[in-house]
Amino acid sequence: MIQVLSGVWALLIGIVFIMLGNGMHFTLIGLRGGIEGFSPTELAIVTSAYFAGFLSGARLTPQLIRRVGHVRVFSALGSFMSAALIAFPLLTEPWAWTVLRLLVGFCMSGIYVTAESWLNDAATNETRGQVLSAYMIAQTLGIIGAQGLLTLGDPASAVLFIGASILVSISFGPILLSVTPIPAAEVARPMPLRELFSGSPLGTVGIFLLGGAYATQSGMGAVFGTEIGLTTDQIALFIAMLFGGALLMQYPIGWLSDRIDRRKVICGAATLGAAACAVGWLTGGGLWPLLASAFFAGGVTTPLYALFLAYTNDFLSTEDMPAASGGLVLTFGIGAILGPLVTGWAMQSFGPFAFWLVLGATFAAIALYALYRMTQRAAVPVAETESYLGVLPTASPVAVEAAGAWSAEQAEAEHEAKTQS
Repeated sequence: MIQVLSGVWALLIGIVFIMLGNGMHFTLIGLRGGIEGFSPTELAIVTSAYFAGFLSGARLTPQLIRRVGHVRVFSALGSFMSAALIAFPLLTEPWAWTVLRLLVGFCMSGIYVTAESWLNDAATNETRGQVLSAYMIAQTLGIIGAQGLLTLGDPASAVLFIGASILVSISFGPILLSVTPIPAAEVARPMPLRELFSGSPLGTVGIFLLGGAYATQSGMGAVFGTEIGLTTDQIALFIAMLFGGALLMQYPIGWLSDRIDRRKVICGAATLGAAACAVGWLTGGGLWPLLASAFFAGGVTTPLYALFLAYTNDFLSTEDMPAASGGLVLTFGIGAILGPLVTGWAMQSFGPFAFWLVLGATFAAIALYALYRMTQRAAVPVAETESYLGVLPTASPVAVEAAGAWSAEQAEAEHEAKTQS
């Protein structure tokens, strides 16, 4: 593993700094928005704007890279993002924040596409799985670490936004100084949603619903904390638990999914998420129950994303996987845009604890649909399934396609080994 990391350590360090800055800004939006008197509905629109920008960036950045190259695109998007982070405390109006979040989402998506292209190029077929795993861990650690940095300043001032901007700016140093030019990023055209649904109804519907759950957790979690009167430190800890759970639960859920029917794992994980949300709703704001709920609700969200990718690939040929991956990323993005809007409306209409109701209902819908699909299609034999690789919902289509290719290679290698033995 040390030998693998020796070739990509600078990229990973840069990614950690990017996630520190982006993770700070995600939580800061909820904290500062509450201080400025923004309503949950207004903050939901601001949150959705990020995912709309992210989705458009994933589609347009490969075209920009083909025109002017990785370095210029990466540098330009990084500069725009750094400037946008500083502008938040200067333009404290919902419409301005919506525009800025749209810009930040576009820039972050483009930064991911560029960095993941470099990372994928630096990996070999033998090391790709380890490199992608290290990349996902670096992202998660950056988000968790960002919550600790929030406790060092006052969200009512511009200091934390400036700090986030500095971290993003610093991240470009190790990345740009360590990479070499590579061929333009190639991202497959997304598979049409009708064709994707026909091939894997559970994968399509499930990842759409999960997009809403993930965006609600990452974008509206701080809004919920602000609305019920948690302190800045408590809100930071609450958000950290959402991603800490994902970091710790990824491996056991993935291990299980390679050994039994993945629909059962999807149903069980979603049921656990719904139960955690029920605890968060029923306990009425006690800190420790809220942290436990965040740990398990967040803990199943990221593994479910990787599960839906792996489950969908189980029914596809290797040639169709890149297009299907693009279709799933698009479907997830649409859900991520709509999810916060529904949550914001519910919190505005029924109170802040509607945050848990919407999340719990989403997880319950995933579990019930998985149960239904088990009655409609026979299970794929475990020996014929693709290997599971933890992929974060923040990944661009580049990493998702790379993970799918790695999974197919691993499954083929395992099948050949069993045949020869």
